[in-house]
Amino acid sequence: MSRVRGRAGKVVAVALLVPLVAAAAWDARRTGTLSGARTGLTIIAPASPGGGWDTNARQLQAAMREAGVVTNPQVVNVPGAAGTIALSQLAEMESQGDVLMVTGTVMVGGVEINDSENGFEDVTPIARTTDDYEVIVVPADSPLESVDDLVAAWQSDPRGVAVGGGSLGGTDQLLAIQLALAVGVEATDVNYIAYSGGGEAVQALLSGASDIGISGYNEFADQIEAGTMRALAVSAPEPQPEIGIPTLYELGYDVHQPNWRGLLAPPGLSEEQVAELDAIVAETLATPEWQATLERNRWIDAELFDAEFAAFVDEEVARVRQIFDEAGL
Repeated sequence: MSRVRGRAGKVVAVALLVPLVAAAAWDARRTGTLSGARTGLTIIAPASPGGGWDTNARQLQAAMREAGVVTNPQVVNVPGAAGTIALSQLAEMESQGDVLMVTGTVMVGGVEINDSENGFEDVTPIARTTDDYEVIVVPADSPLESVDDLVAAWQSDPRGVAVGGGSLGGTDQLLAIQLALAVGVEATDVNYIAYSGGGEAVQALLSGASDIGISGYNEFADQIEAGTMRALAVSAPEPQPEIGIPTLYELGYDVHQPNWRGLLAPPGLSEEQVAELDAIVAETLATPEWQATLERNRWIDAELFDAEFAAFVDEEVARVRQIFDEAGL
């Protein structure tokens, strides 16, 4: 897994996608039919439809619209390279105060693994919104009945266990890396297969293309409840009796990988523009519609704004960079 190769793929993808997205997503703003964040906010989901970022963006959109916080919020999908393609676009939207982009742990890893030309320092941190649990699952008929079974299989033949998850460098791979390192398996020996969204990861697991699936709990919740998948462990920092899945800590593995999500804005915003976006996000997170979303998706309310959020992001960048350095990636 080469950073050079990852960056080359990113550059090609940017060249292909940026003109298309720019032409379609902000056409309404150019025509003058929308004006200002309160009437024409664009929320960028930096991934394909159906995954965690897309779900987060569309739930924010619904809460804003239903509560009247924003008149006409629109969601635009800009997938690719663990969100770094969308990040590069956002960094080019100097002073545009009517754009927000969903971000999270996946993007922190994506910036590192793809050697992205743009980082969090090139945009405006607005808020952290939620936290989520990573879960390790297998098909219901898998011979791997526990995390101990997974560890034994890894230690016997690490390349023989296909681990499916989201983008390279993202939360799912970070959890796989940390668990592997904790049990004496080289991170470079983990057979990790990256998929562009939660839907693809689910299908790969059900079709036998991967042996283990790692993603946010909500991505696999329907399959777990239906009995087509079996959850081995959740990466929460403390027991979660309402979910009923043991944590890695409870199973004796000192591993926890947070899966937080937040919102970024373009660079070069005025104090007034930042204050308006802060107000929009704060009002949205306080709505009954958003509170119902948290409960329905089993997301954790994890609000942080502005300077506190920026400091948190800096800590996350340092933490993820250390993990990759230890893993030799």
